[in-house]
Amino acid sequence: MKKFWHWVKNEAGRTLYFDGYIAQDSWFDDDITPKKFKAELNSAAGDITVWLNSPGGDVFAASQIYTMLKEYEGKVTVKIDGIAASAASVIAMAGDEVVMSPVAMMMIHNPATMVFGEASDLASGIKMLNEVKESIINAYEQRTGLPRSKISSMMDAETWFSAQKAVELGFADKILYAPDAQDAAEGFIFDRFTVTNALLAKFPREKAKQPATVAGTPYKELLTRLELLK
Repeated sequence: MKKFWHWVKNEAGRTLYFDGYIAQDSWFDDDITPKKFKAELNSAAGDITVWLNSPGGDVFAASQIYTMLKEYEGKVTVKIDGIAASAASVIAMAGDEVVMSPVAMMMIHNPATMVFGEASDLASGIKMLNEVKESIINAYEQRTGLPRSKISSMMDAETWFSAQKAVELGFADKILYAPDAQDAAEGFIFDRFTVTNALLAKFPREKAKQPATVAGTPYKELLTRLELLK
């Protein structure tokens, strides 16, 4: 049966690899999700290294795994080698030490779900998502010490961090393969709103300067699409 993790045991201890979507195929089959993960995690003692490369997945499964790693008696070192996005970034916050590859990325955003029904059902869905967001902020706040309002704003904007920026903001502790002096190098941070606004700024608003088409798409139609993204 498919898992979203696997263990490697050697003389250095245990190494855990998270790779792919978190519980993307098996959330409803409890024997191969958090319940079984807990049994495997606690089947041995000692420090562990967690290599993380995931675009995210089920936030509730990630929350359980976060708590299991926080409760684990040995030292937990999280190493992000590719991407730690969405729910995977929550798991990353469980590390006693979080390090990132210089080419890795981290992304945080608001939780999402699908709700059907009457207006009251939609209102309940909004309330639920707001509470889930607060629980996610708890993990980010505990590690970074950033104000909740700032974290909330970054989640609203779907924010991406380079390794340097993640260290600067406290989401990570250091960068792999880099001397300590380089950890303080200026990183970058971007979000979809900033990118869209920057692109819109390059489009002339004066009719006399507007082209008829851009790459075959009518100029006005393209501008309308960008405004919708904004």
